[in-house]
Amino acid sequence: MKSMLLTGLFMLALTLSGCENAPAEAPILPEENVAVKTAFSADTRIDGVMAGPAFGEYGRLLFPVDGGYYSGETLGSLHLNYYSHIDPNTTVEIVNYLKGRALAGESIFYDIYTDEEKAAAPAKADTGLFFFKGEPGARFAVCNAGGAFAYVGAMHDSFPHALELSKQGYNAFALIYRPGAQSACEDLARAISFIFANAAELEVDTDCYSLWGGSAGARMAAYLGSYGPAAFGGEELPRPGTVVMQYTGHSDYNPGGEPPTFVSVRESDGIANWRAMERRLEAVSTLGVDTEFHHYPGLGHGFGLGIGTAAEGWIDRAISFWEKQMEK
Repeated sequence: MKSMLLTGLFMLALTLSGCENAPAEAPILPEENVAVKTAFSADTRIDGVMAGPAFGEYGRLLFPVDGGYYSGETLGSLHLNYYSHIDPNTTVEIVNYLKGRALAGESIFYDIYTDEEKAAAPAKADTGLFFFKGEPGARFAVCNAGGAFAYVGAMHDSFPHALELSKQGYNAFALIYRPGAQSACEDLARAISFIFANAAELEVDTDCYSLWGGSAGARMAAYLGSYGPAAFGGEELPRPGTVVMQYTGHSDYNPGGEPPTFVSVRESDGIANWRAMERRLEAVSTLGVDTEFHHYPGLGHGFGLGIGTAAEGWIDRAISFWEKQMEK
């Protein structure tokens, strides 16, 4: 497994300056080391975060690979297409959390494809799992951001969810996937297979895992929940113990059985009709499946955690729903 760690910054600086034999005591730190130790703020430039030495080559995947899908130059001014209620404080918290863990020598990013696979299909280079570690041995969740299958809106639609799950002790992964419904589901199947194959090293319990998603990400979670990883090129593995979906109009379901499903939608969504999810859950419930449905007034598409809105706190109810399935 690929671990991205900071190594050798000081020795590199000495080598470049021709001072390989300089004494170790009281070194003059290069400017980039000072930058590494400085916390990000709302005024930090987005391109500075991506290029910062704390994250290495995967820093570019923190934000949409196609820059045309977001605007704003700083963390505080970030706006993602199709999304509402972006909370700058959460954005800053996320990048500082990940930076802190990276500087502590922890692995926060994992490739899901080999170098050979990425060379054969270059788009696979823009994939991977950001890891928000919880308690060792705790259950895991995979969070999938939306973006109309055109881009991955992780900073608002999967990173915040993963961080909240980790705060409650669960191991959470945020998937960066290839645009396109089929390729996205294939990447999710690969990610689940990767986690199962490396469960011991990751220190995760694979029983009753959960899949989370908003908008296009909710469709991904639903498809894998309905048909399992093997249907999309993954290993023959159990389907998730819980699926959590937000703001989508997904209607497909498996008449042969569905996992327990929690849905959180908005009534003023101009992109996806919330009634479609209401009808889907009614159909799924007739299969004897445990479901929970919440709809909120006055919200548009892509409200994320819903901080400061009528939907605030929905994630706690979703976690409780998942925990209920764990007890069965």
